[in-house]
Amino acid sequence: MNGITEVFFDVETKKIFADIPDFDPGKLGVSIVSVYKRTVDENGKEVDGFMQSFWEEDFEKMWPVFSEAKRIIGFNSIKFDVLALKPYAPNYFAKLPHFDIYAEIKKVSDRAASLNNIAKETLDKEKIDDGLNAVYYWEKHDVESLAKLKKYCEADVAITRDVYDYIVQNKVVLFKDKWNTLRKVSLDFSYLEDKVDKTQTSLF
Repeated sequence: MNGITEVFFDVETKKIFADIPDFDPGKLGVSIVSVYKRTVDENGKEVDGFMQSFWEEDFEKMWPVFSEAKRIIGFNSIKFDVLALKPYAPNYFAKLPHFDIYAEIKKVSDRAASLNNIAKETLDKEKIDDGLNAVYYWEKHDVESLAKLKKYCEADVAITRDVYDYIVQNKVVLFKDKWNTLRKVSLDFSYLEDKVDKTQTSLF
């Protein structure tokens, strides 16, 4: 395969779950979506890529970026980010080839972890800020706060990309479980047509 298009994304919301009557991410409101679109070669090496961020008024420009992707990669994205975007998104968005790192870990392990936990143990990196602050930045809504919100969302996308690339290259992910025990979980993020086992999954 040559010239595979991959898209990494992350969503920040206007509210937290404590602000709404239930646990429907679609009721949180989306403040910003950051997207990293890239092309990789047949070995999974990045050929080119660029980061973009979209505020709510720009969402219509965002959907074509997702439509071009062979794989749309996020972290806990199927049960959160995709659902948070549902009130804004075209009907086809949820049917695109979403690839959720968290969900993939849960398929092969009885435990998973937060993105920050995984990044810390796998990459020796940490998120630059806390998700609660993203809501605060949106509420404050001054130029400096919105700049911090954009920076945080883009940093989350970058760390998601780096975790994904580590797993692609090393076929393993590291994290500490709730007992503070370091876990090493084997994963294979190859595209199905590259695998000897052609068994179909619900996503592909």
